[in-house]
Amino acid sequence: MAQDVSFEVRNNNGEPVQVGAWRFEGGRGGPKVHLQAGVHADEIAGMLVLHLLMQRLEVAESQGRLNGSVTVVPQANPLGIGQFRQGRILGRFHDASGQNFNRGFDRSAAMPRPSTNVQEWQQKLVQLAAPADVMLDLHTDDEALPYLYVHRSFWPRGRELAAALRMDLAIIWDDGGDGSFEETIIAPWLRDGTTGQRLAATLELRGQGDVSDRFAEQDAQGLYAWLCGQGIIDDALAPADWAVEAVEMGHMETIVAPQPGVLIFEKELGDQVEQGQRFARILRRPGDPSSEVVLYAEQTGRLVTRYRDRLIARGMGVAKFTGSRLSRHWSGGLLDPN
Repeated sequence: MAQDVSFEVRNNNGEPVQVGAWRFEGGRGGPKVHLQAGVHADEIAGMLVLHLLMQRLEVAESQGRLNGSVTVVPQANPLGIGQFRQGRILGRFHDASGQNFNRGFDRSAAMPRPSTNVQEWQQKLVQLAAPADVMLDLHTDDEALPYLYVHRSFWPRGRELAAALRMDLAIIWDDGGDGSFEETIIAPWLRDGTTGQRLAATLELRGQGDVSDRFAEQDAQGLYAWLCGQGIIDDALAPADWAVEAVEMGHMETIVAPQPGVLIFEKELGDQVEQGQRFARILRRPGDPSSEVVLYAEQTGRLVTRYRDRLIARGMGVAKFTGSRLSRHWSGGLLDPN
């Protein structure tokens, strides 16, 4: 029976809300694993994946096939999950303060006494995950291919993880600087030079609308198989055979909207686009053909993400492509600065 390791934080009204967390313990020594979903509360797919994975972990634990321990936090953010406005969840930013929920974990973790409820939540979540040897943070993009976001220290070892999840792409990063959860967890590993036996990654499970039994079963099975391959679960499963393209984060090409308007894509996710080839257009004033702007690929690559809504504001990210050279727009930091 999994151990309940849930904890409480205060919501905006000062009332306690719970972060549900469960720990599956093996009878033998082994790695400590931390799995979580929903730090951005509107990114739902990983919640269902971990819900299904927990059922498999419970069986493995009861049959004595679990090595080490696996802590699962299937819905990590109770502050964001209740932020509905006009029927739509706003789970990326804290409504009261405007803070991105996945930024500033490093500062919150170091505070002797957090002064806000977001800082309190961040500190407790870091404390829960800090003992782990393996940390996987499940997210989703707007509309996207599944992809792995991983620090260079864990590549190419992370390829097996990406293959198990049938991820077409791994984005390799070096420097963050904004205190994301992943960055905060691995900071002491990097400082102490202990990354060799550890692994941390962010898993982007397609787009925000890709929540289904089919995808969730596939992803839960992939995670289970990967845990078996790492010796965390005693179960003989064949490793996945899946081609994974590794791309430097600075080579990812982000195209932003030069004007507001109706967004019309002419290419689908996964399509290969040549440099200078059109892939979308924006119609600023329907009825006025002269108000239409065509968008072109900056370099040759695959269409990886797309803006989910079809009415876009000026300056918003329209799409991201893989690239083979440093993007002229690249200035360091995270893939998504906001």
